[in-house]
Amino acid sequence: MPRVRPRRALRWAAIGALRATWSSDDERLDLVMPSGELVRIGGTGRAHATARVHDERLFLRLLLRGELGAGESFVAGDWSADSDDALVDVLRVFLRGTRARGVESPLTRLVQLPSLVRHRRAANTPRGSQRNIHAHYDLGNEFYRLFLDEDTLAYSCAIYPAASLADAQRAKLDRLCDWLELSPRDHLLEIGCGWGGMAIHAARTRGCRVTAITVSREQHELAAAAVARAGLADRVAVQFRDYRELDGTYDKIVSIEMLEAVGYEYLPHYFSICARLLRPGGLLALQSITMPAERFAAYRKRVDWMQTYIFPGSLIPSLPVVQRAAAPSFRVTRADDIGPHYAPTLRAWRHRFIAALPRVRELFDEPFVRTWLLYLAFSEAAFEERTLQDHQLLLARE
Repeated sequence: MPRVRPRRALRWAAIGALRATWSSDDERLDLVMPSGELVRIGGTGRAHATARVHDERLFLRLLLRGELGAGESFVAGDWSADSDDALVDVLRVFLRGTRARGVESPLTRLVQLPSLVRHRRAANTPRGSQRNIHAHYDLGNEFYRLFLDEDTLAYSCAIYPAASLADAQRAKLDRLCDWLELSPRDHLLEIGCGWGGMAIHAARTRGCRVTAITVSREQHELAAAAVARAGLADRVAVQFRDYRELDGTYDKIVSIEMLEAVGYEYLPHYFSICARLLRPGGLLALQSITMPAERFAAYRKRVDWMQTYIFPGSLIPSLPVVQRAAAPSFRVTRADDIGPHYAPTLRAWRHRFIAALPRVRELFDEPFVRTWLLYLAFSEAAFEERTLQDHQLLLARE
């Protein structure tokens, strides 16, 4: 009986698991092995995307940890694509071929259990929120300046078409200001103000007063300095505060892609606090990445690569989950999915990030660079394939 080498057995077990998960004959992924051998996953038509395997450790990681293992293998250099754009193509084909289910089995769920436990422990208590936000947003203001637009430093979905990334971000800010019907009579609260782009834009273009809060030290420092440079210190106050510490009454509230950091169990409390802070009849404008409703139940039970390595403690809600959490205090008057605008936003960030790689590599090591290349490429692929959405919602306090 011929002897089967362990590494070769692992390879074919992993490829078998991937083929068993593949559910589309229209999609084809070619894997080029270190020897040059070609392994085809999916349909028999022309190759839609090609990934190059540099080390067959990929297959052990894929068998044991599924999507987490595939991401960890990319960061380790076990596989790559022919270009940065080709990486997006590989990820899009993978999402289509597996119907965004990834490669999962009872074994992967068991091996991923420690990662799931760590994720559950990263709960967004007041202290936990600061720790989770610090892990992603306090990487350094210089770093984020390398790929966000120079004007707004907005780190959220823009609105296209636009002549530039900055114009697209301003179009998003104008849209939210219009929804809120902001005027010089209003006192606006921004929960999760980032680097101050929305607060400055609202005060400058609508004349309103703004209280903007963040739990990122780096963001607080830069946003406060930007407000002072803009000559708006008399109208904009940037505070280092958790939303649970707020008091007072506001005419309008805006929160842009902060809801994902609240946590599933805290969503009802978040909306009850917003209701307490808003004057009767006040408006709340939200923008949040959302999970398609049909995928939310499965997503909530596991932990993915993004939650493990990019956004600790995060959970992307579905639109029905947001609506149920808000329902006791708010009536949703408008809900628009702007998700199709996110792929071009991410593409702009990714191209700017790649252009700035020499400086990024001076600031961080190669695993960090590969982690962010995968994060930006996978996010772009997910929005292109509509496996993620992004909703703007207008809510009126009952």
